Amino acid sequence: MGKVSQNYCKMKERVLQYLWKYRLYDDADLRTTTGDPVTVIDPGLTNTDAGADFFNAKLRIAGTVWAGDIEIHSKASDWIRHGHDRNPAYDSVILHVVGEDDASVCRSNGEVLPQLVLHVPGKVRQSIDWLLSREGAVACATRIHEVSPPFLSEWMNALLGERLERKTEDIFKRLKQTKYDWNEVFYLTLTRNFGFGTNSDAFEWLAVSLPFKYIRKHRNNSMQVEALLFGQAGLLTAEKDDAYYEALRLEYAFLQKKYGLKPVDGFLFKRLRTRPVNFPHLRLAQLASVWTHNDTLFSEILENPSVEKLQQCFNVPPSTYWDTHYHFDFPSPARKKPIGLRAACMVMINTVVPILFAYGKQKQQPEYGVQALRLLEQIPPERNSIVKAFTDAGVPVKNACDSQALIQLRREYCDKRKCLYCRIGFRLIKSAAK
Repeated sequence: MGKVSQNYCKMKERVLQYLWKYRLYDDADLRTTTGDPVTVIDPGLTNTDAGADFFNAKLRIAGTVWAGDIEIHSKASDWIRHGHDRNPAYDSVILHVVGEDDASVCRSNGEVLPQLVLHVPGKVRQSIDWLLSREGAVACATRIHEVSPPFLSEWMNALLGERLERKTEDIFKRLKQTKYDWNEVFYLTLTRNFGFGTNSDAFEWLAVSLPFKYIRKHRNNSMQVEALLFGQAGLLTAEKDDAYYEALRLEYAFLQKKYGLKPVDGFLFKRLRTRPVNFPHLRLAQLASVWTHNDTLFSEILENPSVEKLQQCFNVPPSTYWDTHYHFDFPSPARKKPIGLRAACMVMINTVVPILFAYGKQKQQPEYGVQALRLLEQIPPERNSIVKAFTDAGVPVKNACDSQALIQLRREYCDKRKCLYCRIGFRLIKSAAK
C-alpha cells in the first residue's frame, strides 16, 4: 500500500464525516443498504461531546421524514465494536453512515438501524490524498492561488479571531491566578514576551517569583529594579571582577532578605546560539528600563494605545552600563541598546493587543477590542519563516493582522495536518467534487 493510500485509510472516518458535513456527495445516488432512497434535508450539527457524530439531522428515508442523530464509521462493524448496540444513548441515531458495509447493526432495543454506504468521489479522494501527502510546511502552497482573494481574506479574519481568543484564554488564566489584578497580569504578560520566544518561559517564571508591587516600589531607582530582575533570574550568584555587577549583587542581597525572595535557577535562561541582542541579560536590562521610564504603563495603554505612544514606552535605552555590554562577562562596542522598533512592535502584538482584547471582553467594553484590532492594522507584519512560507506562495501580507492570522493557520492547521478543517483545504476539495 502506497503512502497516499495509507494516509487515506488513517483518515477515512474523518473524511466521511467531512463529506457528510459539507454534503460533498451526489444527492441523487444516496440509498440505504436495503435500497431505500435517502434525501438529506439537514445533515445536522457536529457533536464535539460524547454521543453520535451529528445531532438534529433531518432526513427523508423511503418517503418518511426522520429527525435525530447520525453516526459515522469507516466500517459498519465499528458500531458493534464500540458497543453502540448496547448503549441507549445511541438509540436516537436515525442513520448509520459507513464507508464499508460489513455488518448489520441495531439499536439497544433490537431495532435494525438503516445504513448508508457513503462513496467518496474519486476526484475528492485524490484531492484529499494530495493534501495529506505533502511534505512541505504548507501543504497547499502550490495551489493556494486557486482560492479567491475575498474567500482567503474572510478566512484570515476568522483565523485572527481564533488567535486572539486563544491569547485571551491565557490572559484570563493569569487574571484568575492574580485575583483579577490587571496590573499584575500586564506585568506577567509583558515580562514573558521580553523573552522573545527563546526565553519566554524563563522570563514568565521570573515574573511569577517577583510580584509587581516590588518593581513599582523601587521604580525610581534603576539599579534597584535591575538588581531585583537579575537577582531573581539567578544571574547574580557568582563573584565577578565588575564593579557594577558587584553593586547589583549587594543591592539584591539586601532586597532579597527584605522581601523574602527566592530566585529561579539561572541556567533556565538560554544564551547558546542566541544573537547578542537577544541575550537574556540585555533583555532584562531593557525590561527594567521600561518600568523605570513608565510609572502607570497599563493605564497609559488603556488611555492611548497608539503605535507612536507605545514605541516611546517600550523603545527606551537601559542604564548606561549596557551601552558597553550585552551581558556581564565581556564588554561590547559602545552604543545605546533600546529594544528597537521591530522588537517594540513584537511586544505590542503579543502583549498590548491581547491585553486590550481580553480587557474589553472581561469588562464588556467592546471598544477596547476595536482598539486592539486598529492597533494591529497599523503595525507592520512580522518577518519570520512562517510568514515567508505564505508570502512565497503568493499570499499578500499587509499588516500584523495578516501575519498573526497566518501564524494561527500554520500552527493550528498546517503543522497539525488539519487540512480537512481548514477553509482553504475545504475550498480545494470542494472544487474537486464539482
